[in-house]
Amino acid sequence: MSSVFDFERPPDMAWCPGCGNYDIIKAVRSALDDLNISRDRIVMVSGIGQAAKTPQYVNASFFNGLHGRSLPAATAIKASNPGLTVVVESGDGCTYGEGGNHFLAALRRNPDITNLVHDNMVYGLTKGQASPTSRKGFKTPVQITGVFLEPFNPVAVAVAMNASFVARAFSGDIEKTKEIIKKAITHRGYSLVDILHPCVSFNRVNNFSWYKSNTYYLDDAYDPSNRSEALKKSVEMEKLPLGVIYTNSNNKTFEENLAPYKKNDAPLYLRKLDAGKLMRIIEANLK
Repeated sequence: MSSVFDFERPPDMAWCPGCGNYDIIKAVRSALDDLNISRDRIVMVSGIGQAAKTPQYVNASFFNGLHGRSLPAATAIKASNPGLTVVVESGDGCTYGEGGNHFLAALRRNPDITNLVHDNMVYGLTKGQASPTSRKGFKTPVQITGVFLEPFNPVAVAVAMNASFVARAFSGDIEKTKEIIKKAITHRGYSLVDILHPCVSFNRVNNFSWYKSNTYYLDDAYDPSNRSEALKKSVEMEKLPLGVIYTNSNNKTFEENLAPYKKNDAPLYLRKLDAGKLMRIIEANLK
């Protein structure tokens, strides 16, 4: 099925055949089409890694930054033009490892952006060392006797910090992943979607079959606004719950809390620079 976010001439894609990133990009394009978001109103943002190449394969504006630094760039883009739809895509290493401090800051700031994390529990771009989400016992060319560290649990951290929207998806189910992404994009505030997917080259343990056997979907009776229940679900590790795990619509977004928007709702990028005021601020800070 074609998408308005497809290129007329398909680009060469640098992912291994069978990589879960292919299914994720299908879900993302389909979600954007369903939501009828125009190409000139969306910005994709990424860091470095295999997952971070995703925006290069979507026919829309994008910003490709440094390793782990996608979230501050996305926060600034949204703050300068709140009318944009801003989607961040990067991997578990980029987001939770190099970018771990920015991940925590985004949870606290609550910018109105969607953060899609391609979580394959391994560093794919740099050839297979353990990532923050690698599970105990996982052996790599670097961790030759197996990982002995507790895996980072982004979903539990997000719920514990009272994040605005927290979900987990599985790339092998494109339709349900698409629906979760749509909910994340339309939610007002910071939305985290941790997307589990296989790395066919460097993680032969957590493969497609493993995810199918070790995940389950939350049923319709589950209430994602119940934080206590969300915390319980977020720490389940034997079988990982999929779906919207927690939602909180009570907090103002980062943009709403910014002083420049309290008296003037014009986007920052449209405002004229007051050079005199800027110089006075600079001079005051030089004293």
